[in-house]
Amino acid sequence: MTASAATLAAAAAPGIAATRQRVFVASFTPDGILAYDWDSATGQLAAAGVAAKIPSVDWITFSAGREYLYAACELDSFNGKPTGEVASFSVKNNELHPLSAQNSANKGTCHVALDHTGHVLLSADFGGGSAASFRVTDGRLSPAVWTEQYTLTGPGTDRQESAHAHFASFSPDNRFAYINDLGGDVIHIYRLEAANAKLTRAGAYHARPGSGPRTLHFHHNGHTAYCVNELASTVDVLEWHKTDGSLTLETRIELLPQGYHGPTRACDTVITRDGRFVYFANRDNDFLYAFKADPQTGALTPIGRSSCGGKTPRNFVLDPTERWMLVANQDSNVISVFARHPQTGELAGEGQSFAAVAPMCILFT
Repeated sequence: MTASAATLAAAAAPGIAATRQRVFVASFTPDGILAYDWDSATGQLAAAGVAAKIPSVDWITFSAGREYLYAACELDSFNGKPTGEVASFSVKNNELHPLSAQNSANKGTCHVALDHTGHVLLSADFGGGSAASFRVTDGRLSPAVWTEQYTLTGPGTDRQESAHAHFASFSPDNRFAYINDLGGDVIHIYRLEAANAKLTRAGAYHARPGSGPRTLHFHHNGHTAYCVNELASTVDVLEWHKTDGSLTLETRIELLPQGYHGPTRACDTVITRDGRFVYFANRDNDFLYAFKADPQTGALTPIGRSSCGGKTPRNFVLDPTERWMLVANQDSNVISVFARHPQTGELAGEGQSFAAVAPMCILFT
């Protein structure tokens, strides 16, 4: 993709009035959650200070109404126990106010996900290879209701020497929950009891050995899911089965350029609201990869690779207008912003970058 930022910005936002919006950024620092103000007309981010001093935040997510924010802290110890921290905040006047904090199941908590009812939060522990569930009441977290320690390993000598739970998600109908275990090459599948936050094992999807399934995102068509495999830099396009929550492989997408054999770690997924475009991020050789998606089948057709604007894109998101793509480049300490053409899905080849220390996750209010 070679379009300039100026050309795409002009095409993407004709006559768009400036709007200001608060953005929270998870930071792998003692400050934890940073605040920014976003201008959707120009694609500019302005630093607005520290939103919450909570250490080593890997992931943040909102409740459906944006009145509560939940955070995963990748710690080795919390409250005197060898676990990470899961915390919640109320959101008032674009500020965060602490509500609750609980021990996760094990150390190195890297992800949290809220179910569709807003009453169940799941956490995944990369370092400890485990997962936990919490009841949520008015934004406050109970102690862990359910936990599971994983034991599977994979053939890879790097990050597959033990289980590494990395991502939690829920089925479109909220009847099933999923935990991606990068270390064991498996997605664990559970039946979810939303009323009491309990999970019951319902099966597993076994990825190709050595692939390292990192994240799972469901397409809006209600039956397609995309699993990004970190270690192989591939995407498993999956069919989700409503009857039993199972996942079956439809096809596998290669993210790397032909002939590339250097370090590589695939990362995350963005799906547009209309389901017509899907984007993936890859680290070490550091790029974004855009695809057209069939809204009915979820099948992907490549558009092309483009710059992520820095080193190690940890997370990336579209702004609410879907005219801009924001990339948290963890090892460059910047958030890079690229104009996006909403009709073609094309991303500008060049963008703007804004300072952010160890950015891990971007969240629009």
